[in-house]
Amino acid sequence: MRVLISLFLLIIISSLGFASVTIQCDNPKYAGRKLQFYSYSDPISSVTKPAFLLEFDKTGKCIKTIETQTTDFVFCDFDIYRGMLFIEPNQTIALKLPPVREKSFADQKNPYFEPVSFWIATENKQQLSNQVSDFTAQLNQLSDKYFDQLYFRQSRLIYDSVVYFIEKKFGSIKNEAFFNHKTLSLKMIEADVFRLKTEDYSALFSSVKPQFWLHPVFIELFDKAFKGQLSFEAKSVKGNEIKKAVNQKNIPYLIDFTKTKFKISNEMAELALLKMLHDAFYSGDFSKEAIQQMLKSTRFTSHKNPIIKESAINSLEKITFLRPGNVAPIICLKNLDGQKICTNQNNAKYKYLIFADTEMAVCREHLKYLTTIQQKFQKHLEIYIVLRKTDTSQMKKFFAETEVPGVKLIDENSEFIDQYKIRSFPQCYLLDENHKIKFVAAKAPLDGFEQQFGSFIQQELFQRQRNPGK
Repeated sequence: MRVLISLFLLIIISSLGFASVTIQCDNPKYAGRKLQFYSYSDPISSVTKPAFLLEFDKTGKCIKTIETQTTDFVFCDFDIYRGMLFIEPNQTIALKLPPVREKSFADQKNPYFEPVSFWIATENKQQLSNQVSDFTAQLNQLSDKYFDQLYFRQSRLIYDSVVYFIEKKFGSIKNEAFFNHKTLSLKMIEADVFRLKTEDYSALFSSVKPQFWLHPVFIELFDKAFKGQLSFEAKSVKGNEIKKAVNQKNIPYLIDFTKTKFKISNEMAELALLKMLHDAFYSGDFSKEAIQQMLKSTRFTSHKNPIIKESAINSLEKITFLRPGNVAPIICLKNLDGQKICTNQNNAKYKYLIFADTEMAVCREHLKYLTTIQQKFQKHLEIYIVLRKTDTSQMKKFFAETEVPGVKLIDENSEFIDQYKIRSFPQCYLLDENHKIKFVAAKAPLDGFEQQFGSFIQQELFQRQRNPGK
């Protein structure tokens, strides 16, 4: 009996198709470091999720085994780099990392810093990342060489020549993920060169399997194809019908329109519609409430395809995040004395959140002006300063010398800086007594918050006096 049970379990496990990939590296320059890799959660919202963490020992060695049944794209931002990698099941991938090049002080403080993107090389030249890297270099070289003939003269002969040279060098690679990457990359150039309309090439998307929807070339071409399309169609001859369908939350009509217009099948039509609804929310051409309700529809949020489900959930969360009237994420961090404090501890006052970096001269000047704001509004306003982690002794010295008011919280791992999507410092929010967003773009102290809040609180107190029960 035990033999039969063991055999049965073995058959079940085999049928599940478990597979793994082993990632390893030996580079003394990375000794003691940690590299967090991420993958995309869906092809629309830009939301990422942790994939795996590489931890190097004191000699610079690391090894990590990950379960996967598909060819997955992952990436890691470290130093000045964004390293990109394809991981494939049943392989051992030995990474060859670049020389360590840490960000300069200016790069660290630049909110628009863009990392240098590259495909991480592996020791096995036949692995997908190396093949995609070689392909990308060759395609870029040909595009640069024939730039004028392609993009200005729109020469079909030259474009066909580029395709010929690419196929000659890479046509023998049968890897499905590589073939997909090559096909979509060439289509992207063709669409740019010949100014193709979306419907001229959108049928191609239906041939792409869902397992490749999170690969960067698909995301890029998909975004190019459907970005702003619903707003564009709303301005066409039949635009009133589109507007009516959106505002009435008529999902079946919009799905049928998407299928017909762009020659794509069921699941791809649903994904394309989600992309168009996401973009349409920011256009101002449609009812925002209607778009939110469609994204909440169980047709999307309970979809059997997990990528469509994630696309709907993430898009809905993105368009509603930190919007006026919504509850802001509660920040719980340690202050300069090591005491843990949360921003929802006092519900008697408005809350002025200031994300700041005391290494920046402009931030220091803004923080100094908080003394004036505190003196003027301390009856109605509580100040919270969320600090980017820098040298603790220097932070304490600055605050001791300037006597800046407010609760100072240190974001050790940039947890809330990332959650609030802070790109530059200072950045500010105004919350009400119930921790709900009042101003998404509250002015910084020296940029006019005193006038902004003064006008607001005066009107607010007047309204409360007129309606004491509310």
